[in-house]
Amino acid sequence: MNVQTREGSYHYGVMRRALELIDEGGEDLSLEDLARRMDMSPSHFQRLFSAWVGVSPKRYQQYLRLGHAKALLRDHFTTLDAAHAVGLSGSGRLHDLFLRWEAMSPGDYARKGQGLVVRWGWFDSPFGLALVMGTDKGLCGLAFAAETGAEPAMADMRTRWPQADFVEDPQSLRPWAEAAFAQKGETALHMIGAPLQIKVWEALLRIPSGHVSTYSEIAESIGSPRAVRAVGTAVGRNPVSWLIPCHRALRKSGALGGYHWGLPVKRAMLAYEAARSDDS
Repeated sequence: MNVQTREGSYHYGVMRRALELIDEGGEDLSLEDLARRMDMSPSHFQRLFSAWVGVSPKRYQQYLRLGHAKALLRDHFTTLDAAHAVGLSGSGRLHDLFLRWEAMSPGDYARKGQGLVVRWGWFDSPFGLALVMGTDKGLCGLAFAAETGAEPAMADMRTRWPQADFVEDPQSLRPWAEAAFAQKGETALHMIGAPLQIKVWEALLRIPSGHVSTYSEIAESIGSPRAVRAVGTAVGRNPVSWLIPCHRALRKSGALGGYHWGLPVKRAMLAYEAARSDDS
């Protein structure tokens, strides 16, 4: 693991601790209180925090409350049919990043990746250590290991395409990875999944950054309103987290629901997007 990746994991760790402290604190914590509890000077913590999320800790706190998911659902709920009508689809703009995607054929999916070369590498990200995977056609995997650990994340992703040939090759993936995390440039996605999964992932791509939808709304939008449980499973099996934004799917109650790479990561992603969306 290179120095930059270790540094990114450290930064995510600081942010995760800040999230926990803010949730436990009740009243708004001052910059001095937060910095003291993490054994950092206020100026150092302020610089680190602002560099990570782009806004001050004080501004960010409102997005980290346990009630943030309910507020998002109340104020930033997206009806997917309407989003599609105004061009917020997989071929459009997603949080300032241009995505183009291609789905693998059902036959190729059924062969479980046989004959497919999947390159992989570890990279720095705003959410800690990230595993990036790609084929010749685009990114096919993006996993976050801050909560699960690196080895389980790798094992999990390899089971998606058990017959594929996996080759460590971070250099070939670096341009795509940097575009994904810097939120600029163009990134190609090679979506590998069953037909229902592909439909669900397409629906997720229609949820704009800073907004959320519900599992039942996603089921409705793909023409399967009774398949909420199957939709939830497909959301959880999304292999390209963050770019295919499964973190934007909430329960009707406003509860976060599950997240394959750990709920702290999901909460960090939602808060990160909400703060940047309101600051733009």
